[in-house]
Amino acid sequence: MNKDEKIVKLKLDVIFKRVFGNEKNEKIIAAFISDLLEIPRKSIKKIYINNVELTPEYLEQKFSRLDLKMDVDGRIINIELQVNKESFFKERTLFYWSKLYSEELLAGDEYTELKQTICINIINFNLFECEDYHSNFKILESERKELLTDKFAIHFFELKKVGKYRKNKRMEDWLNLINAETEGDLMAIQQSTTIPEVQDTIVMLRHLSADQQVRQEAYYRERLLHDEASALGSARREGEAKGRAEGRAEGRAEGEEKKEAEIIIRMYKKGKSPEQISDDLEISIERVITVINNNAE
Repeated sequence: MNKDEKIVKLKLDVIFKRVFGNEKNEKIIAAFISDLLEIPRKSIKKIYINNVELTPEYLEQKFSRLDLKMDVDGRIINIELQVNKESFFKERTLFYWSKLYSEELLAGDEYTELKQTICINIINFNLFECEDYHSNFKILESERKELLTDKFAIHFFELKKVGKYRKNKRMEDWLNLINAETEGDLMAIQQSTTIPEVQDTIVMLRHLSADQQVRQEAYYRERLLHDEASALGSARREGEAKGRAEGRAEGRAEGEEKKEAEIIIRMYKKGKSPEQISDDLEISIERVITVINNNAE
């Protein structure tokens, strides 16, 4: 095998969904969730995935967000893969968690029926100012650090930080696999991992990479996502340029107003009336009076 040969990326939403959105791969999914959330593998008995279909319309959608909602032994677990950077991502994730948490409670149910709800965010951009690739948020009392409830958990895995320092080998094997882009990357992971399900996923990725139709789908989706990233980058740059231009215009306007006010005060101190100043400078009498009042000693 050529180690430089490109593979279909697990980071790409259509490939991620083929692997982790297929109930036939329940053993792989269970191991993935167990290692990312650091919960015992034996505690995961049954996984039900709510949105498993890859429709032709999905391939046409020009966005980089993928949601997989699962019921894992009575826990609601949502896995989100986000490739391109998105503004207000933290707020949107919190809103989405609250929706998942509350929509499970049917009319007449007691609050004790609410399920533990966990959001897993796998993101291809840096969100926090830290070196750690894994951030786990809970609700704690600010001084005592007492846990309010175990029903809230939001995890972030920042792919660009993986490899900077070692923390959890099993977690990193999965994240490195998501980051893999070449056959050489797969070979390196295959040689170092002790996780059977990671080995199985590598075999699956090789099969998918050899499928011409899958490669075409992956190419098509990646091109759309590049278009999205380019459009977002262009819009951001235009907004920044507009902001700078507006800032310069605002600065010029403020400078002109300040200069005008200095002239008004100078003329007023020389004995000219507000009416005369208004006529000489061809500005409103209201503006002249306002400047004089604001600068009255």
